[in-house]
Amino acid sequence: MSGSSNHNLPHIALLPSAGMGHLSPFLRLASLLSSHNLKVTIITPNPTVSLSESQTLLHFFTSFPQITQIPLHLLPSHNNQTTSSQDPFYNHMERIHHSSHLLLSLLPSLSPSLSALITDMSLTSSFLPITQSLNLPNYILFTSSAQMLTLFVKYHSIMDSIINSTHDDSLQIPFPRSWIPPPLLESTQNSLKTYIAENGKKMAASTGILVNTFQSIELSSLNNLNGGGVITTLPPVIAIGPLAPLIDEKQNQELTWLGSQPAGSVVYVSFGSRTAMSREQLRELGEGLVRSGSKFMWVVKDKKVDTEDEESLDKIIGGELMEKMKENGMVLKNWVNQEEVLRHESIGCFMSHCGWNSVTEAMWNGVRVLAWPQHGDQKMNADIVDKIGLGIWPKNWGWGGEMVVNGSEIAESIKEIMGNELLRVGALRIREEAKRAAELGGSSDKELRGLIETWKQAHVDVVV
Repeated sequence: MSGSSNHNLPHIALLPSAGMGHLSPFLRLASLLSSHNLKVTIITPNPTVSLSESQTLLHFFTSFPQITQIPLHLLPSHNNQTTSSQDPFYNHMERIHHSSHLLLSLLPSLSPSLSALITDMSLTSSFLPITQSLNLPNYILFTSSAQMLTLFVKYHSIMDSIINSTHDDSLQIPFPRSWIPPPLLESTQNSLKTYIAENGKKMAASTGILVNTFQSIELSSLNNLNGGGVITTLPPVIAIGPLAPLIDEKQNQELTWLGSQPAGSVVYVSFGSRTAMSREQLRELGEGLVRSGSKFMWVVKDKKVDTEDEESLDKIIGGELMEKMKENGMVLKNWVNQEEVLRHESIGCFMSHCGWNSVTEAMWNGVRVLAWPQHGDQKMNADIVDKIGLGIWPKNWGWGGEMVVNGSEIAESIKEIMGNELLRVGALRIREEAKRAAELGGSSDKELRGLIETWKQAHVDVVV
């Protein structure tokens, strides 16, 4: 920090939602804002859903003592068995929503006074009325792609036509109906429909929308959003990505194993912190990895919440298959620091569900992606991977759980991508574009600096 008093600097608070996919970009943005000599506070909903979130927060605030942590002590959940979602992360988001009124006293109590609050996309509908009543600028951090933002802010107005029409050309969206998450196509109400319709509609009233993307990969979507082509009342959409991963120099068993493998030889397999595959599919995936002949590191996930994931790998995968995988692979069931894995020189390919954090981390490190969307925004993101030449997307695999993809198909796709020199070079090109966007004078750096200047000017006006 500079020698000037914190009272002379804008004070920005960030409030993330549930799950590592939402927490990680908030921590990266907090670190970035702090590096620009801003006073930064993170308001952390307490408790967290997963063990990985609480461990990550503990490590983050130890590493960044200049960033303040303020807990938001969540009220007990009122959900009963009949109204709650089967997804514990949605239930936790609801709990944060129901505790939103606590911000009415918490936000004004922060010192120095806040210049702006940055909240998660999933909290917009309940938090925006609070910040409006306090006359506090409220920016939304959208933790997916600009392409997904197009659907997110428009869904509430075209919901009926999406559900009732089977013709892509009548949907008023620039992508096929088959990319839309299946719950959004259901006629009955569900958690995802409510979540997107309510928060997407309210986003138009925010001060601005920050997106973890950059112009060279999503220029068309960004221009459409900012040019009134999606909805005319949208506030500025600001591309500030890719948010750089936080470096953790701590060595662990997976990095030690990777260090003994040849450069570019390992397929890293992970489907994120919220995707639990069926036992049958997990075993076909294991067979595919063995048949591919490649070295691999596979993070197995059998339950959505890590604290419930207690069964042994032998029981999940089967002892015989586990034995076959020992020759070429490392199979893990614990939380892995993906940022550290992807930047390791031995990684040659990333088999991914295409959660947006995973995609941007692959871009940042120049790693090819074998896309296998499982749910949510992931077909939208897989399309970007395919379109910009970062990897391949076998579209006939469908959504996760729609069908069981057999091991021989998986093996062939791994061989295809690992043997594709054009994709290897393309991934390195995208890495250069990503770094260029984020570095001094790059497109995302300029956007962020413009935003910080807005906060500084408003802060000076208030102080004066």
